[in-house]
Amino acid sequence: MKGKAGGVSMAAADPALPRWVCQNCRHALCVIGVESYADKFLNDPTRSGMMQASIVQGSVMGQSRMDNSFVILSKQTKQTVTGLPPRPTRQQQPDPLRMEESFVVLPPPDASTYNAAGAHSSVNNNSNNNGGNNSNGSNNEGGNNGGSSSSNNNAGFHASVMVLKRAFEVATSQTQIDQPLCLECMRVLSDKLEKEVDDVNTDIQAYESCLASLDSEPNTVLTESEFLKEKEKIEEEERKLQAAIEEAEKQYSEVNSEMKDLERKSKLFDELEERYWHDFNNFQFQLTSHQEERDAILAKIEVSQAHLELLKRTNVLNDAFFISHEGEFGTINNFRLGRLPKQQVEWDEINAAWGQACLLLHTMAQFFRPKFSYRIKIIPMGSYPRIMDTSGNTYELFGPVNIFWSTRYDKGMTLFLTCLKEFSEFANFKDQENNIPLEKCFKLPYKIENDKVESYTITQSFNKLENWTKALKYMLCNLKWVLFWFVGNTNFQPLSSISASQSDLMKN
Repeated sequence: MKGKAGGVSMAAADPALPRWVCQNCRHALCVIGVESYADKFLNDPTRSGMMQASIVQGSVMGQSRMDNSFVILSKQTKQTVTGLPPRPTRQQQPDPLRMEESFVVLPPPDASTYNAAGAHSSVNNNSNNNGGNNSNGSNNEGGNNGGSSSSNNNAGFHASVMVLKRAFEVATSQTQIDQPLCLECMRVLSDKLEKEVDDVNTDIQAYESCLASLDSEPNTVLTESEFLKEKEKIEEEERKLQAAIEEAEKQYSEVNSEMKDLERKSKLFDELEERYWHDFNNFQFQLTSHQEERDAILAKIEVSQAHLELLKRTNVLNDAFFISHEGEFGTINNFRLGRLPKQQVEWDEINAAWGQACLLLHTMAQFFRPKFSYRIKIIPMGSYPRIMDTSGNTYELFGPVNIFWSTRYDKGMTLFLTCLKEFSEFANFKDQENNIPLEKCFKLPYKIENDKVESYTITQSFNKLENWTKALKYMLCNLKWVLFWFVGNTNFQPLSSISASQSDLMKN
């Protein structure tokens, strides 16, 4: 397009013009070279549905600076081409400047614009050839002619674009494929259509071979009897097939009912399984709780057993009955037993000491019953103990008593000493039963004979207080030795022993 100064003006693209993109890959398409062919497509309805390709040098390309595909229309097409563009073969590559059919070109990035300088030089050369010595008036006239030519070209371009748009719509309606397409997409589509055409041709050949085989077969006409026989045969086959169908339907109904029954049972089994897992989870929870409770109880049992073993090894009687001495006096639980002329011990303390001694000897004797013949019964009653002989006579072991007339008190002390001697003899016998050597068997440190301990009598009547106190001290020493033997040879349970003794006392 020429300007007034002899240059080329780059007009802006009309925003009202449609912008085409490839309907497959969505690349933009730019239309060029359709200025002189608008009338052909508008006036000739036979050409309204086709696209003709060529390359035209002009200024429209410079208006749309796009680096994408281009649709190019030919100015020198002499024949009408319908359908899809053929793919170029290897033997004959199409000249991009002489294409006579519609196609899409994907140009390089530098092909999106035309060289305006080249166009300007070509225009100048043409003007020089036509006459370089023209006057200024002729130049102005030439400029006006160039402006009118540019407006005519723009009008023709708009008409060509409308024709091209209509051509794309007609092509889309006829081919059932969205138009326009770029060259690469057109080639892919062409390959696909060629494959479909090949498949159709293969099917046609197969059909033709079947028709030929049918035509080659001889046409034999059946007689009426043969026709009836064939008919009966076919009817018989039909009846058989009908029976088979009925049988199959019957089997289908049976299988369907069986499937429904199985589905019902499966649903029931699913419910049972769900209930089972619920019960299983509840049982597991209860089992875990019981196991935790059991473990806690077992731990408590182990602690209790350890404590019990400790208690079993504990010398309870040593702690309950502590026997010692204090000067000339023998003591049990710090209660003095005896009296001296210079140390008049209260009778309450003496009675308490006798009560503790009686309780200790009674506990040991009661533990070994019935092996120990507990002939002389000791009745511990706190500070007022009593002793019962074999005849059932009871004697008191508590005071105060008269030093000149204390027969019952003396008899009670003698019976206690006899009971202690009998228990020591029983201890010696037990050691012999356990195969303990004779020299290591139990024996008392102070010999007991009737009412004497060693050479000191235990009676109080007509006896010196010093001798009586000495005899009581030796008696407590013998009682302590018996206690040591008892603790070392028995598993003493004081509560059961005491309860047994109390029940025995209640019977007596």
